[in-house]
Amino acid sequence: MKLVTYVAGREAVGLVDAHDESRILDLTPVVGDRSLLAVIEEWGSLASRIADADDLVVVERPTLRAPFPVPRRDLFAVGKNYREHVAEFGRSGYDSPDRSEDLPARPIVFSKATTSVTGPYDDVEAHPGVTGELDYEAELAVIIGVGGRGISRDDAMGHVWGYTIVNDVTARDVQRDHKQWLLGKSLDTHAPMGPWAVSADEVGDLAALEVSSTVNGEPRQKAPVADLIFDVPELIRVLSAGMTLLPGDVIATGTPAGVGIGFDPPRFLQPGDVVECAITGLGALRNTIR
Repeated sequence: MKLVTYVAGREAVGLVDAHDESRILDLTPVVGDRSLLAVIEEWGSLASRIADADDLVVVERPTLRAPFPVPRRDLFAVGKNYREHVAEFGRSGYDSPDRSEDLPARPIVFSKATTSVTGPYDDVEAHPGVTGELDYEAELAVIIGVGGRGISRDDAMGHVWGYTIVNDVTARDVQRDHKQWLLGKSLDTHAPMGPWAVSADEVGDLAALEVSSTVNGEPRQKAPVADLIFDVPELIRVLSAGMTLLPGDVIATGTPAGVGIGFDPPRFLQPGDVVECAITGLGALRNTIR
């Protein structure tokens, strides 16, 4: 199923019409005033009721928000998790003075503040005066359904509720100058998310999904999820080794090559640029830099 959080006079949870993905059906008769997070927490009892629901009303002119407009805690994100992106990042000089292109031995994990999250079609703030080097990163994001600690690789996928898309917008100069990634990754509106939260049973072969992005219609990124250095089970194993994962946690798994700092000279985003991030079967984000 493809679920959304939308606003049409009030905020509510909706279901994407399986026959027409431009239509959103109001799930209030089934889930009441629950948030999408609450729906996922109660998925065991709600999934069949949602699947069996009929005569749901089409929402008129809904505005889609991020699936979790205010996540329960910061997003987990993974850096340098595609081989070609490791190489372009190393060549750029933004990560290390020796311009290393070595693959990471373990996942590089950082966080993005909850206040960085914005909707799938909302504007992204340029933050002039804070950054002059704004970049884009299309990423597959994993939504945890069943929490836990010490999760093994073999059990990891049983803890996944589904997937969405995140654009890990990055202030490269802030990221570089502070020599850590939290500030450069967490400016307000710098995590467009959505447009849908897609349950795992609808995705099929995860490795076959293709992650892509364009800027003003120009193709920039394109790679299969199979190219991840550390796959989803490994990321869940590492994150949960000594920290409890919670339902609704979001893990952005890393971005392919083709980001702005991968060009010579770098091609940073400017006000008015339109960035689209898409993943097979998960829809697309479309955000304008303002």
